[in-house]
Amino acid sequence: MNPEKVVFGFFIVLALTLNFGFFVGEIDNPDHHHVYELFAVIVVNLIATILKFGDRTQMGAVLLATSLVAVLQLVVAAIVWGVAVYGTGAELDGMVMASIVSLAGGALLANVVSVVLLVIETVMLRR
Repeated sequence: MNPEKVVFGFFIVLALTLNFGFFVGEIDNPDHHHVYELFAVIVVNLIATILKFGDRTQMGAVLLATSLVAVLQLVVAAIVWGVAVYGTGAELDGMVMASIVSLAGGALLANVVSVVLLVIETVMLRR
């Protein structure tokens, strides 16, 4: 067993599961989506992205692209959250929360694609 591949797979799957945890709930209800969970999703996705930089294959390039898409959407979601709360000084309303969760949903889809590609690559390995 290769410890490097275990860590790589761990962070890819952890990014997906944390993202799913943030995404689940009523889309416009701020009580169902916690800011610290979004922060954890961003950090884990950044770590997964950094781990993908070493792979020089075509599959590695696609994995990196999916990870960059996820990070971009999560960072934009955090910016929207920050501007909504700290820029305007107002409470989060349903419309803003729906935008944040929708962006996280796009990142979730990118993470699903990443995990599916990882599984396909693993299945294609020959012993």
